[in-house]
Amino acid sequence: MKLTDWHRLFGMTLTDFFTGTDYAVELEKDLSLKQQILDVVIIEKTEGTPPEALPDGLENLGKHNLLSYKSMRESFNAWAVEELIGHFVNYRKQSSPSLKKLLPEKDFRLYAVCTRYPAKLAKQIPLKQVKTGVYDFRWGLRDIRLVVTGQIEKKERNAVWLMFSAVGENVHYGFSRYSGKLDEMSITINDLLAAYQKEGVITMSYTLEDYRRDIKERALKMMTPEDVLKAFPPQELLKGIPAEEIFRRFSPEERLRGLSPEEIEAVLKKMRKPKTKGKE
Repeated sequence: MKLTDWHRLFGMTLTDFFTGTDYAVELEKDLSLKQQILDVVIIEKTEGTPPEALPDGLENLGKHNLLSYKSMRESFNAWAVEELIGHFVNYRKQSSPSLKKLLPEKDFRLYAVCTRYPAKLAKQIPLKQVKTGVYDFRWGLRDIRLVVTGQIEKKERNAVWLMFSAVGENVHYGFSRYSGKLDEMSITINDLLAAYQKEGVITMSYTLEDYRRDIKERALKMMTPEDVLKAFPPQELLKGIPAEEIFRRFSPEERLRGLSPEEIEAVLKKMRKPKTKGKE
């Protein structure tokens, strides 16, 4: 599996997560004439609703959020930090009205998301743990938030990270808890499953059909009886229920409601009519 494929899947998943919220996502943003690709930019919008629950590490989103991503085969090291800061400098220039009127630094946040804990980097600079799998560190004048998906806490709010954790149990949990919003998300999930199977790092028996089943079951558990009644037409709800079971819930008066005296008499006459025995 190519590293660029992992980055594409990661970007598509974040695009799906922020769909319908007050943030927009841009992928593989080209920041110069000599191509320098920034993995993900999450930009605050003027319309939309805030995300219901942000994954751990993204609680401090700003107006412009630059993300550098490293998959299970990559390491987040000092050079990756330098690249991220370089992307920030270029992006700030491009998004500002002019070089003489740059957007304020407080509008920007820098994030590093990686699968494996950057042990080598941790020997060079102190990584301050904010919560499980989330760290803050300072590089020169820049504050950077680090999210290690392989360590992140197994909670529903973290499903988007857990799908990229490369930890079998957590990957399965992430898939089963993440409800996609875009039609393309099914393709992304399928490609991500195929990527894990090809890597051979973890054994995955989980399929796209399993994902769809889990999402349906989870949605049904969250629905109230009133929600179910609104979601399906009466004829669909009554399928499979014996007529006797339905009639048992109504009084004799309620069962006859809507019928004319003539119709009721005709039914009674039919019921009184003795059944003819077959010839012996």
